[in-house]
Amino acid sequence: MRIRRAVEADLEVLDGFIRDLAHYERALEMAQATTEQLRQSFFSESPQVYCDFVETDEGEVAGFAVWFLNYSTWTGSHGIYLEDLFVRPEHRGRGYGKALLVHLARECVSQSYARLQWSVLDWNTPSIDFYTSLGAEAQDEWTVYRLSSSALKRAAAAS
Repeated sequence: MRIRRAVEADLEVLDGFIRDLAHYERALEMAQATTEQLRQSFFSESPQVYCDFVETDEGEVAGFAVWFLNYSTWTGSHGIYLEDLFVRPEHRGRGYGKALLVHLARECVSQSYARLQWSVLDWNTPSIDFYTSLGAEAQDEWTVYRLSSSALKRAAAAS
């Protein structure tokens, strides 16, 4: 297998993986990003988000990881936030997901980042089991909050 950074010519592949993941997570209708938005986000002059693909020995893209840098004031260091990790069903069980996580862990270590972190849906038992088998620990004491849509607009308009 081989891991490589996505390039602009991969836009359609990236878009397909995003939609496949949204379908798997039972939220396909929420995947609304356009290819032009993806182009701007991933392939602008100074991108702030990255995509790495894992390919089979034959060159077929089997999975992807979308990530960006975050920062911890407690550690005084950046880290990687893994936004998406997905391996197509026909390629699961062959080590592609693990290879992507190992790749990102190595990036953290080589850059002296303090952590690699992500969220997982509470019903996604196969992924939770996979993550814990690698030594990942749930951060159960934290609850994720989000402002979006009309609530975000109301908050922005507050005096």
